[in-house]
Amino acid sequence: MQHYLDNSATTRVSGTVSAKVAEMMTENFGNPSSLHSLGIKAENELERARGILADELNVNDNEVFFTSGGTEANNLALFGVAEWLKKRGNKIVTTAVEHSSVTEAMARLEEKGFEIIRVNPDENGHFSAEQFENAIDEKTVLVSVMYVNNEVGTILPVDKLKKIIERKKSPAILHSDCVQAFGKIPVKPKKLGVDIAAVSGHKVHAPKGVGAIYIKKGLHPKPLLYGGEQEKKLRPGTEALPLIAGFGQAVKEFEIDKNFEYIKSLNDYAKDKLGAIGGISFNSPEDALPYILNFSVEGIRSETMLHFLAQREVYVSSGSACAKGKPSHVLSAMKLSQNRADSALRVSFSKENTTEDIDALVEGIKAGLNSLARR
Repeated sequence: MQHYLDNSATTRVSGTVSAKVAEMMTENFGNPSSLHSLGIKAENELERARGILADELNVNDNEVFFTSGGTEANNLALFGVAEWLKKRGNKIVTTAVEHSSVTEAMARLEEKGFEIIRVNPDENGHFSAEQFENAIDEKTVLVSVMYVNNEVGTILPVDKLKKIIERKKSPAILHSDCVQAFGKIPVKPKKLGVDIAAVSGHKVHAPKGVGAIYIKKGLHPKPLLYGGEQEKKLRPGTEALPLIAGFGQAVKEFEIDKNFEYIKSLNDYAKDKLGAIGGISFNSPEDALPYILNFSVEGIRSETMLHFLAQREVYVSSGSACAKGKPSHVLSAMKLSQNRADSALRVSFSKENTTEDIDALVEGIKAGLNSLARR
């Protein structure tokens, strides 16, 4: 029996979502830009999905644009805003724990002459509003801070940043990578003070290859792509309508409050069971999003334990899936010891998980501790 505990990497597409995708591929297959009846029918589905996301985000339909995923959405935000506002300043404030789609974009912007300020967490993964207060000034044109960290689950103080920007009389646009938060806690950009937000489908039981970006009305980031009228020319190219419709269906089925309480109970159960094993250290802060639990198994390399568990059909991660096994920049920024960082595992839950999955994980780790060679 499989025990899948890597939902922050990707989730299984739900049956209703896969049925919607199939419908759009085989029945409602028109191009939403075509003017005939099949095209209009397809366009209606496109706008229906846009409306579902807009309702969930509590924004206007015309502020939501579809992308190929969170990476494209983040790149569009960062490069688009930097290019748009470069005459007003060259300073960008971010954190040292962002997803690679942000960290690597920042490195490229740095090469182009932008000054990048990377705020570091404390050893528990926390950030204070004061740290951003000290970093943001009147030369700052962009602030990019994720809402939930994808490796340890820290919830960052995004809701405090807009007031800091205004208090510092900064022209900065506030962008937030909300990929790991969306569908798990309420993501309401206007309430948070966020100007641009990125979300993704495959973290919420929708297909891979689809995401969306919220852009506050009146903002004009430069597009990354050129060549069509789709998505108001901000993201041209024929929309991946089957994936978009599936994304809309998944969002329509959100039960955030109900699922949060259930996931919290699973997280508590996992911490109790894992904590009873000698040699386990928890890397996620106590107040982390319960969907993510990062811990270290002392003396055994992450990759070694990960493959041992996979042989027992227990599937976890050693960090961000996008890193593909590279050392965690998040745990490094938290200044954890090299040994602890090298033995870290990330367990991430979904509404489909049960205590049986956690029991299988615990038994697998116990077996690994008894049979695998220590460093």
